[in-house]
Amino acid sequence: MTVHAPTLRPCAVTETNSRGRRHPEPHPGHRSQFQRDRDRIIHCGAFRRLEYKTQVFINHEGDLYRTRLTHTLEVGQIARTCALALGLNVDLVEAIALAHDLGHTPFGHAGQDALAEQMGELGGFEHNIQSLRVVDRLEARYAEFDGLNLTFETREGLLKRCPPETARQLGPVAARFVSDGQPTLEAQLVNVCDGIAYNSHDVDDGLRSGLITVDRCRQTALLGPLFDEVERAYPALDQRRTIYEVVRRMINVQVHDLIRESAARIDGSAPESVDDVRQLDAPLIAFSPDMAERHEDLKRFLFDHLYRHFRVARMVRKSQGVIRELFGVFLEEPQLMPDQPRRAAELGEQRRGLPGRARAVADYIAGMTDRFAIEEYRRIFRPEERT
Repeated sequence: MTVHAPTLRPCAVTETNSRGRRHPEPHPGHRSQFQRDRDRIIHCGAFRRLEYKTQVFINHEGDLYRTRLTHTLEVGQIARTCALALGLNVDLVEAIALAHDLGHTPFGHAGQDALAEQMGELGGFEHNIQSLRVVDRLEARYAEFDGLNLTFETREGLLKRCPPETARQLGPVAARFVSDGQPTLEAQLVNVCDGIAYNSHDVDDGLRSGLITVDRCRQTALLGPLFDEVERAYPALDQRRTIYEVVRRMINVQVHDLIRESAARIDGSAPESVDDVRQLDAPLIAFSPDMAERHEDLKRFLFDHLYRHFRVARMVRKSQGVIRELFGVFLEEPQLMPDQPRRAAELGEQRRGLPGRARAVADYIAGMTDRFAIEEYRRIFRPEERT
């Protein structure tokens, strides 16, 4: 049984042209193969833990700020809208979006940077490669295989960047990083929509936290005209609702530009198959040059005025200290970890020496929520805490 979507472009991924799963399984029946991927992702433990992993603000700093889970859902919503308009596989797009941050560490990018630093000479760490590791190996839910046994196309879509030497080890799923090819249009779409969601909710959270101001936001090429537009339409609107109106418009203008530009590029290139897409020199899913510059201008603004704000810098310092201390003590004394990660560390060391032990420690820490990482730190380094 195959589930068809008659409006798909010939270069979209379908069940017919999918490369399938590493471990063959019977067709899921009333669901498509990519709907099955989506459902497995939603039900896995790593997905649930995203609720307590943060973006910019540490989880306990406030209840209204975005988490990895809310970010993931927002990426999925934006990407589904674009996929439907572009004639791409909506179910595959949703599966990639829901899984794209499964490998993220606690404490957002600050945590990733700290763990990457610790793993620098021991095999490295990159969260999108870790996402693939989660769905391929670390989720232990099925009797017949490790991981979630997702389709090739969903797995491929999780990799945004990958060093060539690592790509060779990963095999076909990372082949484009060796051959300079492209992923599917669905994977390209999620990658761009991730940036739309990320910038938009950081503006929203930054304004509501008071770390950035409306006056400074007005100075950006993307936000300035939108504030003017809202204030012309609603001159008496309070600031809270003004921010919501601006953020909504901010997402809309980027989405409309992305759909328009991407459709023109696809029509101009006219790929007839997924393989044609893979062989292109550049992605087809992209903003127009003007919107791309506005998008980058906003990223620079957020870097300068939000991510480098002293309050965020303090959170970064604290959270990275937690990651470094936990990694160091667990690497030196694996017996301090619970049974399952301890056994993984012992097995890793038997197979690959110190890098194998370190990988198991990194898996354990990357899987933590913000709260759990802080609690583990207290249990180990605070004598007054219960173990």
